[in-house]
Amino acid sequence: NNTVCLFSTHILMSAADSMNWAALYVQLGGVNRHSTSLGKVWLSVIFIFRIMILVVAAESVWGDEQSDFTCNTQQPGCKNVCYDHFFPVSHIRLWCLQLIFVSTPALLVAMHVAYSKREAKRSILRARGDKAEDDLKTLKNRRISITGPLWWTYAMSLLFRLIFEAGFMYGLYFVYDGFRMPRLVKCEQWPCPNKVDCFISRPTEKTIFTIFMVASSGLCIVLNVAELFYLIAKALIRCSGDSYAASDRRVKDKACRQNIRNERLLSTTLTNTENKTL
Repeated sequence: NNTVCLFSTHILMSAADSMNWAALYVQLGGVNRHSTSLGKVWLSVIFIFRIMILVVAAESVWGDEQSDFTCNTQQPGCKNVCYDHFFPVSHIRLWCLQLIFVSTPALLVAMHVAYSKREAKRSILRARGDKAEDDLKTLKNRRISITGPLWWTYAMSLLFRLIFEAGFMYGLYFVYDGFRMPRLVKCEQWPCPNKVDCFISRPTEKTIFTIFMVASSGLCIVLNVAELFYLIAKALIRCSGDSYAASDRRVKDKACRQNIRNERLLSTTLTNTENKTL
């Protein structure tokens, strides 16, 4: 897992000429320590893999999309209007927005963890003063368990991830009327003199990349759903264990109180017997 992360970071830093995705990965690296196993898979493999493909390969494929969009007319402005009609938002920019929106909820978890550790640090400093160095080191390296308020923050971050992933997938399908890139489109927008034929560059290659990014997004959705159910299952098991422990404590307390009453009753009986004997 660490090897994959280091390799991914190296690739990102070398490829981020136009987008500094490495900075985003560094910010999300702190979340990885406090995530579940499925969360680490999502961050270290799927998310980074999508960024690598987007930065290294996809930008070169879509880099010439407007300049190589040709129409069989010389009417001024017709080509630009047709391009804006069929491609209102660039695939690359839409995917960049998707990755930013999807990664933002994970930063909420990092902020929650940082706030919890800061409050714990203040408590340690108030209690121990100058002797708190060892406790502060332990606190820094400690992994906070996903329980209590952090559980709710983590669960909400997963829900927002799911909403953003599904929303952007639907937006991509709605804007481009599917995930396939056509070779030829017919445009009747003004100021085109009539119905003109416009040709898209690299349609097959763009279709392959689009399907790959959609499949990656779908896999992220599956991982997020699985992680959400995993969190819910762990919470239910923990609650049932706590209720069983509380019930066991109540039974033991009841037995202890009954023993005390029995001892008092026995002591009273013995005392009365001795008094009668005397």
